[in-house]
Amino acid sequence: MSFGRGEDYAGAVSGLDIGDGTIRATVPGRETYRVELVVTGQAGVAGTCDCPYGADGHFCKHCVAVGLAALRHTASAAPKPSADVVPAPRPAPARPAPQDLMTPWLESLDREALLALLAEESAADPDLHARLLLRAEVARADRAAVRDRVKGLLDAGTPARDGYVDPEEAGAYARDVTQAVTILRALIAAGRAAEAVDGARWALWRLGEVYESAGGAEDLWDLFTPVRDLMAVHLRACRAARPDPDPTARWLVGHLLGPVGEVTLADPVDYRDVLGPAGLTRALDLATEAWRRDPTDKAKRLREQLLKAQGDVNALITAYATDLAPNGATHLRIARELDEAGRAGDALEWAERGLRAAGDRHDVDHGLVEWICARYVRDGRLDEALTVRRDRFRSQGSLQAYRSLRSAARACGCWEEEREAALELLRAHAGRGGVGPGLGHPARILVDVLLDEGEVDAAWEAAAGHADDRRLLTLADRMRDHRPADALGVYLRLLEPLKQSTGDQAYQEVARLLRSIRACHERLGTVEEFTRRLSALRAELKRRPKLMKVLDENGL
Repeated sequence: MSFGRGEDYAGAVSGLDIGDGTIRATVPGRETYRVELVVTGQAGVAGTCDCPYGADGHFCKHCVAVGLAALRHTASAAPKPSADVVPAPRPAPARPAPQDLMTPWLESLDREALLALLAEESAADPDLHARLLLRAEVARADRAAVRDRVKGLLDAGTPARDGYVDPEEAGAYARDVTQAVTILRALIAAGRAAEAVDGARWALWRLGEVYESAGGAEDLWDLFTPVRDLMAVHLRACRAARPDPDPTARWLVGHLLGPVGEVTLADPVDYRDVLGPAGLTRALDLATEAWRRDPTDKAKRLREQLLKAQGDVNALITAYATDLAPNGATHLRIARELDEAGRAGDALEWAERGLRAAGDRHDVDHGLVEWICARYVRDGRLDEALTVRRDRFRSQGSLQAYRSLRSAARACGCWEEEREAALELLRAHAGRGGVGPGLGHPARILVDVLLDEGEVDAAWEAAAGHADDRRLLTLADRMRDHRPADALGVYLRLLEPLKQSTGDQAYQEVARLLRSIRACHERLGTVEEFTRRLSALRAELKRRPKLMKVLDENGL
């Protein structure tokens, strides 16, 4: 059985190192396993593997796979010497810092010293050794061998079957994808970018099958980063190989509309230099056809991205304008595109149009309001900015809208008048009860605003019968020093239900409330009463040792 299953893994073997009487390599499975085969005179071959089955002393499928890979390697013709040299991986550029000594030190070493350093580190780090060996193998392998290697990695196993995803297999598969990415990078470094383009496209197609088997991307989080790395390698390979724009446009559109397109986060703008004007036009035509056949959000978004990549602002605005969001969000997108194109007047006109269209909706796009007000302030139109803030407060009635109104009114020097009108409006809504203009609770918003203004006593009066526990706790903390009796009543009420809760968070909150209760009693001169309360609570909850420990740690 091991032999048959080992044959399936032979194509996924990597880091094959054939020495004097020993063969070492790695093989993907639920994890990436290290295998060592030893050639003996009596038994033939003995093998060790750190997979669970191999750890029990069995000659597992991974050992079989390495043996088969070694046989194929020795049976094949010796690779021709190549002038292409795969450069050793260089450290990623580090952030400049005075303490950084590594980069200048490495740059000071000559070729022999660097080679010696790599050999030393490689011998001490099996993972580094495997990565460097893989690069060397890829540089010397022919096209078919590299293709089989990538195919072996991504076909060796799949983490998804019939909508079910095995988390352990997903993690192992993600490592296989990462190894495939390393192979493709090595191809590019060896001057074989065209092969890397084909390999990346096949790998992305294969991953599309995996995502379809999983029924979506939600359960394949482990694959997100390696899949995006794979897309980045494809773009890099395209920039080096400069493939034909027409088939590249076909592939890109198909990929972005496919099951893995959204996962890769690819932007057609990044392919502008690869496709060129003709390729971009072809891609736009294909995306438009797809959108007309099936007007999905994905096809619509791709069409807009391609219009942006072409740099045709008017066409992009026309596309946006076919489906304007009622809250003004699309108008803001148009305004930003126009502003980026240097058409500031048109940008502001579209933004104002969006604000007018949204009317007194409570959910007007926040970014649109901020963009317009910032533009008004920049142009010295402070009164118009204040008008927008006032209208938004009347429609939304939130603490944030109140704060924005306050800032705008202070800039105009008329905050006192605006403040009285705003508070009167909130009191009127709170008096009517029910839901306010912004679908919030008017009385609670009034409490928030009064607290924000520092009017704690007025907030306490407004809170009667309306405030939730969070606001009551805030009020109690704010008035503990000057209204300790009222604050004490809040703390005691909040403590009761907490006594039924368990867990570290609940115990910490009990301690926090008890400290506040003690402070109120100290303010009232009734410390003995607090002592009796605390003793009674300890006796009541004495069978909760973790709570007792928390109380001890808090001096209670």
